[in-house]
Amino acid sequence: MASIPLDKTDRKILAILQTDGRLSNQEVAERVNLSPSPCLRRIRRLEEAGVIRQYVALLAAEKIGLGLLAYVNVRLIKNSDAATAVPQSGARSPRGDFAESVAHWPEVAACYAMTGEMDYLLRVHVEDMEHFSRFMMETLLRHPAVLDVKSSFALQRIKDTTALPLI
Repeated sequence: MASIPLDKTDRKILAILQTDGRLSNQEVAERVNLSPSPCLRRIRRLEEAGVIRQYVALLAAEKIGLGLLAYVNVRLIKNSDAATAVPQSGARSPRGDFAESVAHWPEVAACYAMTGEMDYLLRVHVEDMEHFSRFMMETLLRHPAVLDVKSSFALQRIKDTTALPLI
């Protein structure tokens, strides 16, 4: 997907909205020295182009009982020669089946296909080690495509931002 050209004002608008997406158009316009109508047109253009994907509330995981953050590397079974042949109608690959399953697991906040040894990296938010153990034993390790997992737990938050650098 090609990126769209962003001028200095677009970048200022994006920086402001990344900090506080609840600001009114009037407030954003004042901060970037535009009148409200051109500011709103710019924001709408950024939304329509997909630069602004969505507006959300960011929750404090620990405040809602999700005090344990784990990163889980997952390695899937590889297709055998027979499985790499053209699949029958309706047949799915282990990767496709796993990706579809992950989308339904509420503990998984993010899932990325990776290069290297492991196939996927999951960001998992759970209540505690008992909850993590249940998730691993009853969900992740029971998935037929999962071959191996390696887990790491966050000990301390050093930096945690959703803001992207606006170069």
